[in-house]
Amino acid sequence: MTAASAPGKVILFGEHAVVSGAAAIGGAIDLRARVSVEDMPGRTQIDAFNLTLQGFSFDLISGQLNSAEAENAIRYISAVLKEFRADDLRVSVESSIPTASGLGSSAAIVVAAIAALNSHMDLGLSQKEIASKAHEIERAVQHGLGSPTDTALATYGGHCLVAGGVKPIDLPCLDLVVGCTGLPHDTRTEVERVQSLRRRRPEIVGPVFQAIGAVSSEAVSVMREHRLDELGELMNINHGLLEALGVGTRELCELVYAARGAGRALGAKITGAGGGGCMIALPRPDGKAALMVALEQARGRAFIVRTGCEGVRVETST
Repeated sequence: MTAASAPGKVILFGEHAVVSGAAAIGGAIDLRARVSVEDMPGRTQIDAFNLTLQGFSFDLISGQLNSAEAENAIRYISAVLKEFRADDLRVSVESSIPTASGLGSSAAIVVAAIAALNSHMDLGLSQKEIASKAHEIERAVQHGLGSPTDTALATYGGHCLVAGGVKPIDLPCLDLVVGCTGLPHDTRTEVERVQSLRRRRPEIVGPVFQAIGAVSSEAVSVMREHRLDELGELMNINHGLLEALGVGTRELCELVYAARGAGRALGAKITGAGGGGCMIALPRPDGKAALMVALEQARGRAFIVRTGCEGVRVETST
């Protein structure tokens, strides 16, 4: 048996504007997806557990699926197996990353699956090739939408700067509190809606994108110098600009303002495409507990993450 794991991610700054060329910053987080593969002669089966939904099993031969919620995860694993013509295998998936929440769960699963197959089948893929192939597969499953940011962070870990391409950037780790609405979002729908607004109102949306890009650029030096008060301020500005683009929802924004109010966060914002999913908040020193209580009282699911974590790794090979 061979197993590999890969991290989820948060977008710290730059959502939506990055689609039009502005800078964005992302960080790998300490929630991971783990994929193991083992030989199963005459049969190919996918098992998955703890994907923040009920466990399920799927048999590729019979097509039997015992959880409709699992169809999304199955598509990614099936695409990886098809790409590498891998069969006669049992593939098991576990993940602590909430699905459909903007935290990179699909990219982590794809990267971990490729890394596990790479080791198990001795494919000889480099990290760069794993990242490239994972992006290609995710784009295919998402009908051309997948971002190279998610798969790059799942592969390399750490932080990355997206500005006309994805490149690693040396930044200190951050402890954040995530507030999850529990409402799935559709990245494609939100991106298309914002891009439609840009086409209809370029003289208004263009400057908003430029402002978001300026926030991302400023955040690099602020993070490096650990100026947390200023970092929180930049998060608040970025959130306001995202709300101007219409990607905030009542549930998301209630969590953001609960974090800043009762939670006394230094800053809080949407992370990802919006329209559902999650927000992130920067706690004060020794303020994580109060922040989590505030988010729970605002009907969110709260948990702590650290950014800048390790990328994909092979964990066992027997």
